[in-house]
Amino acid sequence: MKQTVTIVAMLLALGLGSTLLRNRAVVEAAAVQAPRFEVDPLWPKPLPNHWVVGAVIGVSVDSNDHIWIIHRQGSLEPKEQYATMTPKNAECCAAAPPVLEFNEDGDLIGHWGGPGAGYDWPSSNHGITVDYKGNVWIGGNGRTAVNAKLAADESTMGAAGAVNDSFLLKFTQQGKFLMQIGKPGQSKGSNDTENLRLPAKTAIDPKTNELYVADGYGNHRVIVFDADTGKYKRHWGAYGHKPDDANPGPYNPQAPPPQQFRNPVHCAQLSNDGFVYVCDRTADRIQVFKTDGTFVKEVFVAKETLGDGSAFDIAFSKDPQQKFLYLADGSNMKIHIFERDTMQELTTFGDGGRQPGEFYAVHSIDTDSKGNLFTTETYRGQRVQKFRFKGLAAVTKKDQGVVWPK
Repeated sequence: MKQTVTIVAMLLALGLGSTLLRNRAVVEAAAVQAPRFEVDPLWPKPLPNHWVVGAVIGVSVDSNDHIWIIHRQGSLEPKEQYATMTPKNAECCAAAPPVLEFNEDGDLIGHWGGPGAGYDWPSSNHGITVDYKGNVWIGGNGRTAVNAKLAADESTMGAAGAVNDSFLLKFTQQGKFLMQIGKPGQSKGSNDTENLRLPAKTAIDPKTNELYVADGYGNHRVIVFDADTGKYKRHWGAYGHKPDDANPGPYNPQAPPPQQFRNPVHCAQLSNDGFVYVCDRTADRIQVFKTDGTFVKEVFVAKETLGDGSAFDIAFSKDPQQKFLYLADGSNMKIHIFERDTMQELTTFGDGGRQPGEFYAVHSIDTDSKGNLFTTETYRGQRVQKFRFKGLAAVTKKDQGVVWPK
C-alpha cells in the first residue's frame, strides 16, 4: 500500500512538473513579439483600359506613401494582348505601361515607361527605387537587345557572354530621363567601374547621396556611385573580398559557404544605422556590411533551398530603430520576419497559390510609413499585394500560413 501511494505521488509530481513546463513554454513564447499582418484582398483597384500587368519585378514606396511598381510587358502571353493585335482579336487586353504609380487607396495615379530619346530602355527591366529626392531608378537583367521569353529560372541569366542590360536609368516621377550609368553590351565583369552587368536593385543613402547597386545577375558585387553625377566610388564582393567571376558551380548547402556572391546579387538595402544588407539569393543568405564594404556578419535562410534560392528582397519595419527585417522568399513562397539586431527569425507568413495572401514567386517587398507591406510576384504571379500592419502580437507558431483578414 505504501509503495502504491509513493508511485501515485511521483506520478502526480511528474504531471505537475510537466504542466508547469508547458505553461512556462507558453509564457516564454508569448513574450516574443513580432509584427502581425493581414492581406487586403481589395488592393489595388482594377486597372483602366483593359490593362494587365506581366511579371511584376519591383516595388518602391515614396515619401508620400505612393506605391510604385515596374513590370515586364514582354512577359505577357498572346491571349493577354488580344486588343493590341492587328486585326484586333478581342476587346481585352493590353499591356499596361511598365511603370505604375498607385496611391494608398489603390487608385492608379501615374504611368509611363519604355524606350525613349537619349537613353537605353532595358530589354528586361528589373527593380525600381524611388529615392529620398523623388528620383526613380530602374535596372535590368536582359541578355539580348530584344525581349526574350521569360526564363524559368532567372538565376541562370548571368552566364558567360555579352549582355545588353549593363546599365541603370534615373528618371523624374513624371518619367523625364535624367541619367544613365553604363552602356548596353559594354560590361567587362565584376571589376568594371563604368558599367553594370544585369543590375537587380538599387538603394540611395540620404546621408551621403550615394547609390548602392546590387550588381547582380551577371556580376558578383555591390557597387557604389554618386547619385547625382554617376561617379564611381567603390565596390566589393562577398565577405568584403575583391569580386571575381569564376563559376562557383552548383549550389551545395552542405559545402562550406562560398567566398564570392553567387548570381544573382539580388538586393542591397541600407538601414538607418549605417549597414548594408545584401541578398545573395541562390546562396540562401543575407550578408551585412558597413557602408565602406567591411563585412559584419551573415545569416542563412532556408539553407536547403535550391533553384531560385530564398533571399529575394529585404525591407525594414518603420519604427526609428527598424527593429524588424522582412525577407521575401520567392522559392518557398513566404515572407520571413527577423529581429534585425540579432537576425533571429521570429515567424513567417504566406503560402504558394493564387488567392490573396498566397504567393507565386514573391519577388520584391517594401513598407510604407504606416508599416504596411507591399509585395510583388514574378513569373506567372503577375501582381502586387498589400498586407496591412496590425501591430505587434505574440508569436504563437513558427509559420502562420495565409494571413487572411479576421
